[in-house]
Amino acid sequence: MSEQVEPMIDLSAVDESRYEEHGGFPKIKPAEAGPNFAPFVEAMRTLQDLAVSADAPEDVFGDALTKARELIDILEPYRAPELHGPAGRVPELPGRGSLLMLPWQVVEAGPNGIRMTGEFRRYHLGGNGAAHGGVLPLLFDDLFGMIVHYAGRPISRTAYLHVNYRKITPLETPLRVRGRVDRIEGRKTFVTAELLDEQENLLADCEGLMVQLLPWQP
Repeated sequence: MSEQVEPMIDLSAVDESRYEEHGGFPKIKPAEAGPNFAPFVEAMRTLQDLAVSADAPEDVFGDALTKARELIDILEPYRAPELHGPAGRVPELPGRGSLLMLPWQVVEAGPNGIRMTGEFRRYHLGGNGAAHGGVLPLLFDDLFGMIVHYAGRPISRTAYLHVNYRKITPLETPLRVRGRVDRIEGRKTFVTAELLDEQENLLADCEGLMVQLLPWQP
């Protein structure tokens, strides 16, 4: 499990009163999860790793299937609409407690940009020990949304992002990503970011365009 860090957060540019400029996007409020939620999410991430790596006898997969169905039966009565469950709304957890998001943690965030640390797990394997190329855009896209927020820009949707793959991105290796606003043109916020290893080798970089939602846009 990733060691939790105390991030340096600068909210000086964030103006919550500007939500009327955020189109039809709902205002997301942080959730207060109980003590069992973080271990539950980490256990589910480990299950994801095992689901794509286990080479077990057929009877073991049968036992695992039974347990998985039992877990479904436990949770199904509590299926809730968007923004009701804690997943994705617990900022202090890796990936904000969402299994969709990569389990990275914010180290520093503010109007000048964001830094995050983390690693790609076995679940993210693309082949030959490298992270799947498709998970890097997910990392950058999530980062860009946070950059826009901490820069005090209205909520925006991704118009495009372009990833340059510079080197193989390894699994289970401490990495870091950093990004910032490059420039602003009206409703457009242009952002850039880099993914690096601990030796400062550039693994990938990305540029993107985030466009402010109009009042009628969801």
